[in-house]
Amino acid sequence: MDRKTDPMGAAILDCAKQQRQMKGREGGGALGRLQVFSPMFQDDEMPLKTLFRSYQDMPNIEQKALDMARGKVLDVGAGAGCHSLVLQERGIDVTAIDLSPLSVEAMRLRGIKKAVEHDFFTLEGRYDTILMLMNGIGIVGKLERMPAFFRQMDKVLAHGGQLLCDSSDISFLFEDAPDLMAEMGYLGEQTFRMQYKDVIGDPFPWLYIDQDTLQLVAKRFGYVAEIVAEGGHHDYLARITKKI
Repeated sequence: MDRKTDPMGAAILDCAKQQRQMKGREGGGALGRLQVFSPMFQDDEMPLKTLFRSYQDMPNIEQKALDMARGKVLDVGAGAGCHSLVLQERGIDVTAIDLSPLSVEAMRLRGIKKAVEHDFFTLEGRYDTILMLMNGIGIVGKLERMPAFFRQMDKVLAHGGQLLCDSSDISFLFEDAPDLMAEMGYLGEQTFRMQYKDVIGDPFPWLYIDQDTLQLVAKRFGYVAEIVAEGGHHDYLARITKKI
């Protein structure tokens, strides 16, 4: 990822540097806004403090995922590394990967021992637990890329391993627009763009996959997707394992 078109990474690194200067006190208020744009939704903002949460401030489904993590762990799309930090403090062997070099720099600044700039789809090695939190499975982008995702899972998930991921069913957002629903195809396929200060990112596809679709696709490729927790905003945590 080009540092010049990495707004989230720039925001994360600015916040990490400020927090270090402030000796752990929350920063972000004067850093600028991490804006999120989409053709389908009203322009929004991602609060930077969300990316720097402690375990106590995380939603239940993220806490449960961290509590279920075991063995050699891979944290995919780790961002500021909040989940990796929790696991590292528990003595768990965790590797945090992200496409953003600025995010990786921030994670190292925050003390994460294994923070690596890498694309999940070209990664090698085997892991007992793969974490894809904060809708991390969204990196798949579109349903048509799910076969490539599960082929990569075959390569990196250790025997008896687990993928813990959360996502949301966003179809409820379109219930008052049935004509639009009919035109759109799969509603969970969205496109976003971000901006932080004068750093503008490229548009990117992002996938929100509902529970039923995830379970059906997983089964097609020899996996079992078990829903282990549900949140209060049409979100859920899934545990995906290789079918024996």
